[in-house]
Amino acid sequence: MGPILILLGIAAAADGYRRFRAPWAQYQALKASEANIARYEGWRGGLRDSGTTGASVAMTMFRDRARKAAILIAAGVAIAVLGLLNT
Repeated sequence: MGPILILLGIAAAADGYRRFRAPWAQYQALKASEANIARYEGWRGGLRDSGTTGASVAMTMFRDRARKAAILIAAGVAIAVLGLLNT
């Protein structure tokens, strides 16, 4: 049973990593873009509307996807460790 759990854990962690990369990269890009816009608005002297924007909604969505993928990675590692303990 141990080797099966190890393989399942490794597969789950790999799938989680595959799912994690794209949303995290998109989240970081949007975050950098928002920071850049805020710096420009501050330099220009204008006040930004603090309401919800499309970018903030997308950042929340990407952050949630990345969080779910990180949970999958953690679960995969935990399953692999259980497999190692059962060998």
